[in-house]
Amino acid sequence: MIEISQEILTRVIKKRSSNTHKGNFGRILLIGGNENYGGAIIMSAEGALNSGAGLVTVVTHSLNAAALHARLPEVMYVDWRQRNLAEIIKKMDVIVCGPGLGNSLFAQNILIMIKETITKTQTLILDASALDLLAQDHSLVPSSAGTVVLTPHQMEWQRLSQIHIPFQADQANLTALQTLFPRENAILVLKSNHTKIYDAKGNVYLNPLGNPGMAVGGMGDTLTGIIGGFVAQFGSNIDIVLAAVYLHSLAGDELASNNYVVRPTMISALLPELMKKYAN
Repeated sequence: MIEISQEILTRVIKKRSSNTHKGNFGRILLIGGNENYGGAIIMSAEGALNSGAGLVTVVTHSLNAAALHARLPEVMYVDWRQRNLAEIIKKMDVIVCGPGLGNSLFAQNILIMIKETITKTQTLILDASALDLLAQDHSLVPSSAGTVVLTPHQMEWQRLSQIHIPFQADQANLTALQTLFPRENAILVLKSNHTKIYDAKGNVYLNPLGNPGMAVGGMGDTLTGIIGGFVAQFGSNIDIVLAAVYLHSLAGDELASNNYVVRPTMISALLPELMKKYAN
């Protein structure tokens, strides 16, 4: 097992050249937020935006449009019943699916559309409801994506992998990941008090940071957005994911030094300052 260190940030986060524009930092599409859980996809989008993604688009229920634009005027909105959604997906570098998506038949159809549309040049990040839908029907697992990143908490991983939480040992988790995604481009971010990251090559990484103040709803949605933002601008490999996980917890630990509770939106707000500090 390899413990992630602060060095991962200076290795991944790059100073921006003056001769750049928003298109240089990636196009990310986030899909989720049904009638009841719009906050999940909004927090995920805020994580993507504040971690530096160039162009951020949210596909969500129309009920969430006003809240999204009020909170994040920089983010573009698409009604998730729009008929040309498949064409929009094709134009993106990164697709995040799951926060607040729900388990309806409509949500299942979105996963089917992603499976049929995504290509090997794109990264797919699956979280929350999307993972529960995969647990119910493994045929929804996409085979044509480039890199696939799973970001479950331990109970979501239990449902998907059928490994009960007390038995989620490293080798069992690696075997389940390689069975579900028999490829070299799958990454598992297993969220817990000290998150572990697994890749399809058999490597296991430990995030030493994190604190109980971060035990707040929406924390995982925010992390998923940060991972998406990092992949969109820095590339799609294990180091990028490790840096995003580490930065998320580093922000949480800095905030916890003066706060009993660390809200996910507080973490997103701190990201630009931390990234400036560690940009190499």
